Amino acid sequence: MNYFSSQFKLGILGGGQLGKMMLNVTRTFDITTHVLDSSDEAPCKIACNQFTKGDLMDFDTVYNFGKRVDILTFEIENVNVDALEKLEKEGVKVFPSSQNLRIIQNKAKQKLFYLDHKLPTSAFSRFAYLSEIKETVLNGGLQFPFVWKSAQFGYDGTGVKIVRSLKDLDGLPKGECIAEQLVDFKNELAVIVARNSNGEIKTYPVVEMEFHPEANQVEYVICPARISNEVAKKAQEVALNVSRTFNHVGLLAVELFQTQNDEILINEVAPRPHNSGHQTIEASYTSQFEQHIRAILNLPLGKTESKVGGIMVNLVGAEGHTGGVIYKNIDSIMKMEGVTPHIYGKKQTRPFRKMGHVTIVNEDLNIARQIAEKVKNTIKVISK
Repeated sequence: MNYFSSQFKLGILGGGQLGKMMLNVTRTFDITTHVLDSSDEAPCKIACNQFTKGDLMDFDTVYNFGKRVDILTFEIENVNVDALEKLEKEGVKVFPSSQNLRIIQNKAKQKLFYLDHKLPTSAFSRFAYLSEIKETVLNGGLQFPFVWKSAQFGYDGTGVKIVRSLKDLDGLPKGECIAEQLVDFKNELAVIVARNSNGEIKTYPVVEMEFHPEANQVEYVICPARISNEVAKKAQEVALNVSRTFNHVGLLAVELFQTQNDEILINEVAPRPHNSGHQTIEASYTSQFEQHIRAILNLPLGKTESKVGGIMVNLVGAEGHTGGVIYKNIDSIMKMEGVTPHIYGKKQTRPFRKMGHVTIVNEDLNIARQIAEKVKNTIKVISK
């Protein structure tokens, strides 16, 4: 099929920043794009060929949108999977598949998938209702501390909480959830795996992630991770095993724990471009967004090696600020060497909302990390 400057239509479910960065690639390749999102202010709206406003969880909306395109992908997991499944049966190609998305968008099913396929992950228990956790704790079947995760609809740090007492369960959603053993880890790592329909498969270098302790969001992504070659190889092998087991097409971001004993455990996966790969835009030969487009169109995969050391700093809304956004001191960070800001186009800020990111590249990763710290302490995402 001819994708370039043709009648081919690529559909993207979700109009957020990940979709916007995918559209940078499709515009470069002159690929026609349709985007579905629930917000008139979605970042993708200005960059796609056709924008449709609609509910991503509504069957008819997703189904009718999908019938108008040739290949359908997504930049967020919270979409109507039943509609995707029906579209696949009617000949629309959906990448990654509805079968994989059905597993991945439910954290309980995802953990059971790892267990069933003997993939390394932390111990966990599954509960239909939050009240069952309390009963299990009181009966001695579950020990503090543990990690509570909502089975569905967690995103950007929501739906996850470390539980150290019964009081920590107060106010949490009442529905299906899991309780994971709290892992004593050295590092939180991630590996992005790309795979096309021909079975060609490549991994990006292992990255190290530093999280905000309160918001449970990534603050820094460091590439390459500051780990031994042995641990890096082990992490990539685990990620490749996950990819082969899912038999996915597109990108699969595999989040991992490196334990104190240098075991590698799977935390969770995302079947799309991911926060842990933003630095690839400046630091890699092929960005994760271009790679995703190549993979779902079954084109040859690009080179995944880094050209230079890269660090990504998330720009999130400052605490105490809600309303029209201002990027304070952005001119100051742009004076720094190797710094590139990416502004997502969200007009309204609120505490911890992802509003952009900054990439720092340098041949010396230690210098890049120092500059990243200056960037983090300089730019502020505030309201008018």
